[in-house]
Amino acid sequence: MSPLPTEPTSVNAGDTVSWTKSLADYPASAGWQLTYTLINATHKITVDATASGADHLVQVTAATSAEWNAGTYAWQSRVSKAAEVYTVDSGNITVNPSFASQTTFDNRSHAVKTLEAIESTIEGRASSAVAEYEIAGRKLKYINPVELLKLRDFYRGIVRQEQAAERISKGLSDPRKIFVRFGS
Repeated sequence: MSPLPTEPTSVNAGDTVSWTKSLADYPASAGWQLTYTLINATHKITVDATASGADHLVQVTAATSAEWNAGTYAWQSRVSKAAEVYTVDSGNITVNPSFASQTTFDNRSHAVKTLEAIESTIEGRASSAVAEYEIAGRKLKYINPVELLKLRDFYRGIVRQEQAAERISKGLSDPRKIFVRFGS
């Protein structure tokens, strides 16, 4: 597979990743070295490009990307030559987890998880009238049914938006639209 023409916005850990960066002012053939730094709150990744004529070729092996932790990273690319260093670009990239290395994976969105928890709480209220409890120093107070129903409806709306967006991204119709035909 040929390299991508620019930095990817999303990669899968455990996949080979490759792209080319053309920098007219800093050609690799003139000795400029391109380095990418990806960083988030808990991890830092450094990737060096190699010369491919005047272009800079970034190649990350599957074994190397398998070591990457999933998450969203800010990235910055810099060129250097002798004592000169210049930042040339920046952006964001998402590293998706490698399914090959997972034993389980919960890919439900926050909204889906929260909606399920709220619905479970509502169902649990039918068999329990606990207003407050404490376990291991953590305390939970009763949320009245009206507030729970408002939260449920709020998260239902978000989940429906997510489901519609997923259908649309697959080229399917928006389930929230109703078409009506008038006439004979």
